[in-house]
Amino acid sequence: MATTTPSRGRRRAPSRMTRAAGKAAALQKPRVILALLLLLALTSVMLLDGYLRAEVGGDERVRSNASSSKVPDKVLDGGPILSFRGGQAESQSVPEKTIALTFDDGPNPTWTPQILKILEENDVPGTFFVVGSMVSRYPSIVKNLVDQGNEIGIHTFTHVDLSYQSDDRIAREMDQTQLALAGAAGITTTLFRAPYSSEADAIDNYSWPVYKKLGEEGYTSVFVDTDSDDWKRPGVSKIIKWATPTKNKGASVLFHDAGGERSQTVKALGTYIKKMKAKGYTFTTISGAIQQTNGQNGQSGQQPAGEQGEQAGQSEQAGGQAPGAQQDQQGQQPDQSGQPGQSGQAGQAGGVNSLQAAHRTATGTTLYEGKALVAAVAVAEWTVPGLATGLAVVGVAVMGRFGMMLILARRHYRQRNKHRFSWGPTVTQPVSVIVPAYNEKECIANTLESLAKSTHPIEIIVVDDGSTDDTSRIARDAARSFGMTNVRVIRQENAGKPAALNNGVRSASYDIVVMMDGDTVFEPDAVHQLVQPFADPEVGAVAGNAKVGNRNTIIGAWQHIEYVMGFNLDRRMYDLLRCMPTIPGAIGAFRRDAVLEVGGMSEDTLAEDTDITIAMHRGGWRVVYQEHARAWTEAPASLKQLWSQRYRWSYGTMQALWKHRKSLTDKGPSGRFGRVGMPLVVIFQIVTPVFAPLIDVFTLYSMIFIDFKAALLAWLAVLCVQLVCAAYAFRLDREKYRYLLMMPLQQLAYRQMMYLVLIHSCITALTGGRLRWQKLKRTGEVGTPAGVG
Repeated sequence: MATTTPSRGRRRAPSRMTRAAGKAAALQKPRVILALLLLLALTSVMLLDGYLRAEVGGDERVRSNASSSKVPDKVLDGGPILSFRGGQAESQSVPEKTIALTFDDGPNPTWTPQILKILEENDVPGTFFVVGSMVSRYPSIVKNLVDQGNEIGIHTFTHVDLSYQSDDRIAREMDQTQLALAGAAGITTTLFRAPYSSEADAIDNYSWPVYKKLGEEGYTSVFVDTDSDDWKRPGVSKIIKWATPTKNKGASVLFHDAGGERSQTVKALGTYIKKMKAKGYTFTTISGAIQQTNGQNGQSGQQPAGEQGEQAGQSEQAGGQAPGAQQDQQGQQPDQSGQPGQSGQAGQAGGVNSLQAAHRTATGTTLYEGKALVAAVAVAEWTVPGLATGLAVVGVAVMGRFGMMLILARRHYRQRNKHRFSWGPTVTQPVSVIVPAYNEKECIANTLESLAKSTHPIEIIVVDDGSTDDTSRIARDAARSFGMTNVRVIRQENAGKPAALNNGVRSASYDIVVMMDGDTVFEPDAVHQLVQPFADPEVGAVAGNAKVGNRNTIIGAWQHIEYVMGFNLDRRMYDLLRCMPTIPGAIGAFRRDAVLEVGGMSEDTLAEDTDITIAMHRGGWRVVYQEHARAWTEAPASLKQLWSQRYRWSYGTMQALWKHRKSLTDKGPSGRFGRVGMPLVVIFQIVTPVFAPLIDVFTLYSMIFIDFKAALLAWLAVLCVQLVCAAYAFRLDREKYRYLLMMPLQQLAYRQMMYLVLIHSCITALTGGRLRWQKLKRTGEVGTPAGVG
């Protein structure tokens, strides 16, 4: 047993590595915050998209057969246009032989443009009562609608029955629709039609207060007195018949440009307009009808739809009064030199747009908030469907991976466990076991004790990487107490794990080196089993079977499941595909010359084990998995330590992949890893886990807002697939199934943490952060493997 100690002084200034580690630690908190902000942004986008589709906050209740005892008779018996001038309800009708075409529930990208084309071809205006959520999704249609000379009214934001809603919800429905109109077309409006409303005599005691409240805020409520019932899809002839007023009466006629399949409406509309024109009818908007009625009553100077207050979100207009221009004999809008949506303002020739008198120009904060709303909706409209498509691809990839793992793992097991299987002549020559150690006083004695029981001849090199806790002394004392004369303890200044391993490789006496962690214990035959593949001259490195020793805690059990299912099942698959990405630091073996040939353990990445494994592939060596070589390691015992370890692993893997990116275009063994192994690692260890939290977010969203039972069944189905894979992995490793009882909880808590760690690592990689080897707190509770079950 030999000891090498440095001859330099005790106290030193902080090294470059120490300073870099301090700077890296200072950068971690902002990156965690950024990761959480990204998750919050995603959740917000999903909630916005769900709100637009009435999945979030949707209310499908519709009131019917309620009493109207509190509604004034003059309102019930009045016309379809209801306003509250001076706080008094006033009803108006559409003049005789005049039709105000109204369209509800739009805009719709399929049907609304077709209807606009028909209106334009027939030189007829319409009044469209739009749903705010649809406006924000299809702003260009609304802009075209207004530019064409049509009028806009509000049909709430989410198409809910307002008689069931609170005052705050009613205000939101109106204000949000006004913002959507401002963002889409630069206007707001004073016209309103309630969803599920019909004729004025259908107003009941619950909806009447709503109309009064909105009327006091300056809104004009619009009903129908002729309903085409086109939503029933009764056929073109019946739509035309039902939309025709009786006895030359004027009418507010209802059609729909959205809310369902509207091909019959489109076919009927052109014929209907021609038929009514032939009967001498003219067409106008609601504001045009109000203008005509006021003119007939000698009230042409009054505001058609009432003065809009600030609560309705309108901006005041210059003039503030209804335009006095009248329609011509055909009921069409006269030639206007003013701009649409600016009713009440004189145009270049002194004219005004009487057909859009309800419009107000959006200005100030209303305009900018509206544009922000439309922009946010556009982001949601692209993001959520795109993510849904991406998640479908990820889901298929994950299921494909499970299937591939099961098939290849079974093949690997049957191939390696045949009685006739052999790597070649039994390897019996001594090997060097390298144990890098930094402050391992709790574990180093157990590690040496396990090596003392090795059935294979070994030399042990403990490389103390500048420990401050007497690790070297404890190692020497343990070796002496176990009667071990094959132990060397080498001390060096703290330089990191890769430097410690390289020191050990240079000091090794034998051609094969086994590397292990200072907190790991080997089974007695672990070394012997681990080195047998070297009977094949093509094999340059061997990965052993790392087991979690401290598995009797919740965190330990979760990691145990992950080690058996995730790591070892993966290694069986990668072994058959000849693209093993990582030899675990806890138990791995290498040809010494091969390690030196590829440059040793590199300090370029945090995942030196992944880095050296890929380098071995690129050097033309075969890397295999030896399932019978078992080692027991102490896994992190707290969430903080677990986060630190996995963060280093994830980030280090990304660094290693980036470092060896040229293997994608290499030829030979290097190219094989680059074109097979690297894509598999990127897809299944980076891309898929990064998107996996979105699956959980979508699942939770579906449970809360869409269909709880269906979403729960889907989640349980995926869990069952994972349980099957885990159970098979446990069977291959001869592990006890009782730990699988922790798997549902692992999926709910542990997996989410791993996803956040990976996202955190991705952000660190994208922002150019650097980390160094981090020391985890150890307890030394993992002793000889005999007591672990």
